[in-house]
Amino acid sequence: METIRSDVAAWESYGFSAESGERKSARELLIQHLGRCASRAGLSTGLRALTDYVSASHYLLVRHDVSPEAGLETVVASDWPFDMVRSIAGSVLASQSRMSELDKCLGLLKPCFHHLAEGAPVPKGVSREYCVIAFHVGRARMSLLLLFPEHFILSQSKLRDVGVMTGYFASVCCKGAILRQDREMELTEREIECLYWIAEGKTSDEIAVILGISRNTINNYITSVMRKTATKTRSEAIAWAVRNSLV
Repeated sequence: METIRSDVAAWESYGFSAESGERKSARELLIQHLGRCASRAGLSTGLRALTDYVSASHYLLVRHDVSPEAGLETVVASDWPFDMVRSIAGSVLASQSRMSELDKCLGLLKPCFHHLAEGAPVPKGVSREYCVIAFHVGRARMSLLLLFPEHFILSQSKLRDVGVMTGYFASVCCKGAILRQDREMELTEREIECLYWIAEGKTSDEIAVILGISRNTINNYITSVMRKTATKTRSEAIAWAVRNSLV
């Protein structure tokens, strides 16, 4: 009975009539609602529906595959209090930059839980523990961060559903902005050449001889590659290149 009530409530909250048509599950209703939001580019409305589906209180959608110094520019959409966003942005980026490429792959669509720092401002009645679900939109790595009411019992199956649905939904709503930013961050032919020779185990001096340019210029290209790929070491840049079939 409780499930039926919750499904009827979901049906009506998404703008459908509970009296007409075939009764559907909350999951089916959510998918239909996301389709309508996507057609109207209603990113915030869709994220709010996904948040409500798992009975979370707040959502924060961030993009990781940009410069680690970008800070708040990595935030795609959020209804978290601004002070909380500002306090957590740096730590979220730092935690991602410390992960290996293998860890990033293994963590996709897997709900992970973390605690906010003691000094972080939290709304009354909201738990200090938050959930992170990572996914890819094209080459872009993104995460949905969810806050929950205190002492709330979470549904792991619904969290997994939300990870998959958020990935598809964001791929539609954010596609244009991501493609524009991807074009701005595209590697040049010289940068790809440097990546190739790094992957072959060559040093900057050796690459300089091969390409017939100075060692400093090679280092500048490599620095640019790491900035554009949001990597911190040459090994991470090689792993990124392998994952994106560039070498």
